[in-house]
Amino acid sequence: MAKPRLQPGTTLDGFLIGGLIYKGGMSRLWRVTRPDIGFPLLMKVPILHEGEDPAAIVGFEMEQMILPRLTGPHVPRFVAAGDFTEQPYIVMEHVGGESLLARLPELPLPSMEVAAIGAKVATALDHLHRQHVIHLDIKPSNILFRATGEAVLIDYGLARHDQLPDLMDEEFRLPYGTAPYMAPEQVLGTRSDPRSDLFALGVLLYFFTTGVRPFGDPQRMSGLKRRIWRDPAPPRQLRPDYPPWLQEIVLRCLEVNPAQRYPTAAQVAFDLQNPEQVRLTERSEKLEQDSYFSALRRRLSGDAGRPRKRAIASHIAGAPIVAVALDLGEETDSIADAMRTTVVRILEATPDARLACLNVLRQNRVTIDRTLDEEGHNKHVNRLVRLKSWADPLRLTEGKVTYHVLEAVEPAAAILEYARANHVDHIVMGARANSTLRKLLGSVSGEVAAQAPCTVTVVRKRGYDAVAT
Repeated sequence: MAKPRLQPGTTLDGFLIGGLIYKGGMSRLWRVTRPDIGFPLLMKVPILHEGEDPAAIVGFEMEQMILPRLTGPHVPRFVAAGDFTEQPYIVMEHVGGESLLARLPELPLPSMEVAAIGAKVATALDHLHRQHVIHLDIKPSNILFRATGEAVLIDYGLARHDQLPDLMDEEFRLPYGTAPYMAPEQVLGTRSDPRSDLFALGVLLYFFTTGVRPFGDPQRMSGLKRRIWRDPAPPRQLRPDYPPWLQEIVLRCLEVNPAQRYPTAAQVAFDLQNPEQVRLTERSEKLEQDSYFSALRRRLSGDAGRPRKRAIASHIAGAPIVAVALDLGEETDSIADAMRTTVVRILEATPDARLACLNVLRQNRVTIDRTLDEEGHNKHVNRLVRLKSWADPLRLTEGKVTYHVLEAVEPAAAILEYARANHVDHIVMGARANSTLRKLLGSVSGEVAAQAPCTVTVVRKRGYDAVAT
């Protein structure tokens, strides 16, 4: 059967073809409409010429399999797909925003602006990884932004869904990706580690803050393999005013060994949104590349290795962000002790977890709040000190725990907003003894448990003991 000729005004499976939006080397994008769909649509159609790279066809098959399984604001909505026996296509939501590619003439951008962009991309990656997908082609042209601000990741031709056959891995032996952004393990043929996307994000952050790609744009395999053993010039070598906290984040994302990178995209987003809490190591102080002998030792040892295959969901579950919401009143000491015991159990089960200790400094609705207590001490600072005192017995390294005093009129609303903004996986909090007022107005822990976007453990008293429920 002859394949239909696509041109403006023709109809394919009920879709009216409009104008051509984009013509690339592997596909065309058409604007399309259908009477029963009220949002903008585009149709992606592969180019199937003689001599076409078979990887382009397999990649299109992968996108047809993966995109229908994705939901949420960080991906384009899937509408329909056409079979290869007649006319292959994918119809999806047309996300109207510009891609990050349009920002390249403006580089380098201010550090805080890039951190904000990076946090949105990391959030999108976190949502993608939680749906069992590794993108494996994160680059400026594959990142759009909605009018509401969310980053949208497009083009899943090279992606890996860990609950579907990986056709790219089964049919090809050469690594596929975009050369400047490929992770070392990706160069070696490993497509199963979500931290490969974090490496690409690190490349993007480096490029957008310095105007220079950390590994250039190699066109040969020998050039690609250099990143397996050769570290990039530290950003502070290129820009002396580069913030140490941002260099810490970028170089951690760019570690050769995936085990030395951030464990999850959510933890990258957390640090980008909380720069004052980033733990600074020797990475933040580097002004030169590693010595030739260090690089040679890395090359001979094969530090990148081939990471052990592990389900994406298991990988994320092993590195949650846990928020502990503490009431620092004296009458809650027994609850605070029990909460610490609960947190210890969580950390024992998930050693890569990130702990955020929270306290809400309640503000008045009408009257002006005083910043000092009756003894002349700053209330905010005092709460931080007490949070650190609570966490000291946990003996966590500095990078594993952060402290946050939230100033708000409504404590429950503040905790919920913090959890949503910082991709918290688990909230631990206490419930104080019952009182008439609490019965009438409801409890903070009850409100948080009812509305939280994540797991909530409420530690409450039963007789003289405190238990987690």
